[in-house]
Amino acid sequence: MNDPIIVAICVCFTIAVGVYVFYLRDNDTVGRNKSRLEYLRERKEMVYENLRDLNFDYKAGKVPDVDFQSMHAALEDEAVAVLAEIEQLESEELHELYQA
Repeated sequence: MNDPIIVAICVCFTIAVGVYVFYLRDNDTVGRNKSRLEYLRERKEMVYENLRDLNFDYKAGKVPDVDFQSMHAALEDEAVAVLAEIEQLESEELHELYQA
């Protein structure tokens, strides 16, 4: 007597899981589109955080001197490139704002 009820509950549960996995969950993973400037600002913070972590690990003796020098130089180069592009985009925004 309980078998049809259990089967119906299992079918409903399976359908609900399928709807969540294949339809509702896809909408959760889609984020809003970021502007290039927003992306670069986030990237700048990540590079700065990586530099802080690298310095901490170097002072703690976890990173050899040769590796530290090359990694530090690469992160600094990336930071310079990101900051230059941020400055360029901000100046373009200001230029457009004053032209309007």
